[in-house]
Parts: sequence; C-alpha cells; structure tokens
Amino acid sequence: MTSRVALVTGGTGGIGTAICRKLSSLGHRVATNYRDRDRAMAWQEKMRAEGLDILLVPGDVRYGDQAQAMVDEVTGRLGPVDILINNAGITRDTTFHKMEADQWSEVIDTNLTSVFNMTRPVIGGMRERRWGRIVQISSINGQKGQYGQANYAAAKAGMHGFTISLAQENAKFGITVNTVSPGYIGTDMVMAVPEDIRNKIVAQIPTGRLGTPDDIAYAVAFFVPDEAAWITGANLSANGGQYMGW
Repeated sequence: MTSRVALVTGGTGGIGTAICRKLSSLGHRVATNYRDRDRAMAWQEKMRAEGLDILLVPGDVRYGDQAQAMVDEVTGRLGPVDILINNAGITRDTTFHKMEADQWSEVIDTNLTSVFNMTRPVIGGMRERRWGRIVQISSINGQKGQYGQANYAAAKAGMHGFTISLAQENAKFGITVNTVSPGYIGTDMVMAVPEDIRNKIVAQIPTGRLGTPDDIAYAVAFFVPDEAAWITGANLSANGGQYMGW
C-alpha cells in the first residue's frame, strides 16, 4: 500500500486518537493539530510510547489563516496532504429558546466552518495530483436531530451537505469525499454521563452497547485506500443500528 500524508483535525480527542492510530497502522504519515500545547505534548509522548510518530502542529480550525498555516507546516515536514479527516468538533448544548448567539457560533465555527477552512488549502493539490480522500466526521444527531442540540445538529447535517457537493465536483479528479456519522461512542465525555442515563442510551441501541473510538476509526479507514475509489458522496452510519436511514 502507498504511504500517504494524512491530516486529522481534533486528533488528540478520543475518536481522533483512534483515527490517528488506525491511519498510522496502515503506513500513512499522520499529523494532527492542537490548541493546548501542554496537553498535546503529553498526548504525543503517549503515542510515542506506543511506537507511533504523529506530527503535531499548532492551530485552531475555526480560523482560515491558522488552517492554512497548519497545512503549510504539514506539507513542509511530511509532504502534500492526500488524506484529510475533518474530525474537530464541540458541543454547547441547550434548548434553542435559551441558546445564546455565542453558543450557536462556537459550534458552527468549530464543527462546520472548519470543514471549509481545512479543505480549501488541500483541494487544489489533490486535484493537481488526481488523488485525494476527504472524510467528515458527522453524527447520528445530524441525521435525526436531538433535543437541545439545534446548533450541533445543524452543523453536523451541514457537513454531509458539504460532502455530497464536493464529491460531485471532484470525482473526475480521483478525489473521494465521504462522511462517517457515529452514534454514541464510549469516549471520556460520554462515560462522564451518569450511569442511569448511559443505560437509557444503551437500551436504545440494537447492538446493546456504546460504540468504541476504534469502531469509528475502522469506518474512516474503509474510505481511504485505492480500492475505495468508486465510493464517494456516501454517509456511513456507524451507530450500532440506533438510527437506520436510507
């Protein structure tokens, strides 16, 4: 398999870490971004202890100039970005009638505007090289909605709208653009939810368990190889059967 350069946003989080591990295990040269340097350095040491050399670059995906700087640094140190995983995301949950403008804009900027910011600097090179893989990490709640998450659901739904438009524009250049929509994953954030509430969530999942970050990393990896060249514009629901849309 050809070793390529992969840039994963939000790679130091639970799902992001699993994606970085998976792409590294497939022989790719992997980079991710950070905002908190101390936390990022501790994460990098942990990765190195596992035998993984993942490049860390500073930058906030909400800002186009910082996104461009990230891509420039990765390109300079590893080579042109061929694989982009738009994984960075946050929540600011509240019912809409109580939602403040900053709760809306923070989520839209981090989860959706970031997809433009990160993709714009890499798409030209992918088109020139006639090869590229772009994957958005959306959410089950972008498909079905969720009480108290109008901001989050709007951003996550928008990610797949971006996917299907970009897929059409770039298919003839050997670039595929796809979405993975995770269900409830046993990350630190979900495991911090009170056990009785977690049990109610699990009761709604046909497989009878929360997902793992590795489940999502496997789904992402499915879209990356040369063999996946005929799959573009797809939304892969990785949710244990909790939501089964067409």
